[in-house]
Amino acid sequence: MADIVNLRRARKDKARRERETQADANRAIHGRTGAEKRASRLEAERARRAHAAHLKDDDTKS
Repeated sequence: MADIVNLRRARKDKARRERETQADANRAIHGRTGAEKRASRLEAERARRAHAAHLKDDDTKS
């Protein structure tokens, strides 16, 4: 025999799991210290500069 499922309870459980998933994502984004945020910004800037250093100059075309 199949298990009886309370649809109201299943709907609430699903909503709770979705809220928890969103909360985990928010904690990962906003739950960092100032030093972690600064390090992340510095790393992004370093990567941007490294990428820009490998681009061709436009004034060499003429």
